[in-house]
Amino acid sequence: MRLKLTLIREADPPYRVGEPILSPAEAARLLGPIIADEPQEVFMVAVCDARHRYRGHYEVSRGSATTSIVHPREVFAAALMRNASALFLFHNHPSGDPKPSDEDVAVTRRLVHAAELLGLRILDHVIVGHAGAYHSMKEAGLL
Repeated sequence: MRLKLTLIREADPPYRVGEPILSPAEAARLLGPIIADEPQEVFMVAVCDARHRYRGHYEVSRGSATTSIVHPREVFAAALMRNASALFLFHNHPSGDPKPSDEDVAVTRRLVHAAELLGLRILDHVIVGHAGAYHSMKEAGLL
């Protein structure tokens, strides 16, 4: 598998509620800067409506420098309360390298399956590294 790293452009403006998120780069630009420099793993969710318009985001969990525990009930509880139709998953790698681990891929697959059962759609899982680097599981064909 070939890893594609892309940089988040710092000059881009932040997202506003109601603006559509149309690509992994736009998704990374939304929450990437918020969690990129955190000293521990932080897992966040951006909620969207059926047309992928941004409706807000929330933190699901904080872990250690190398791991974060993510349970589907915490991921989807707030999304359901906000009447979300679609979600972007985000987390950072404090090491700075956004390459997904085997556990990252396994968690994503579990969350995609759980989302389908709830009538939600996961649009991407973006892993954020340092200096604007990110990895899109959708672009890598892992979603």
